[in-house]
Amino acid sequence: MDNQINEKANPDKGYMNPYYAGTLLGIVLLLSYLILGVGLGASSGTARLGAYLELSIAPARTLACEYFGSWGAQPLSYYLVFMLAGVFLGGLISAILSDRCEIQIEKGAGCSSKKRLLFSLSGGILAGFASRLANGCTSGQALSGSAVLLTGSLIFLICIFIGGYMAAWFVRRQWHD
Repeated sequence: MDNQINEKANPDKGYMNPYYAGTLLGIVLLLSYLILGVGLGASSGTARLGAYLELSIAPARTLACEYFGSWGAQPLSYYLVFMLAGVFLGGLISAILSDRCEIQIEKGAGCSSKKRLLFSLSGGILAGFASRLANGCTSGQALSGSAVLLTGSLIFLICIFIGGYMAAWFVRRQWHD
């Protein structure tokens, strides 16, 4: 796997217009509030998938667990599980329809594939742990909280962007090709 642009991708098929995509996301968020009475997020879906897997191995332990047990014997019966599956399937369908579906490791020339995978896995585990520790993920906080104009969510969103720009300084050399 190398770092070259996908030569098989169809150059005539671009990505969706970000304003159109943002408008559609806003409509989905609005419908979520109107129909379900709650906003969007992602971390609960993966946590409930973990509860389901543990439930299939050790049901008594899982149901007695303070964290997983409160979800009962059917942890997958929750709207965010279906949203998580829809996001994955929607992204996959979009990639297939635009001829952009190829397994590859995207990285800069100064970063080995092994290092990139290790960083990605470490970052994913850290973000997943933190989102469950905080009882919510950044997408839920930024999208759902900001949509209802929560002061904490708006401050959080500003801090995420500032933190991202500050952290980019440390890793930018990995992407200069």
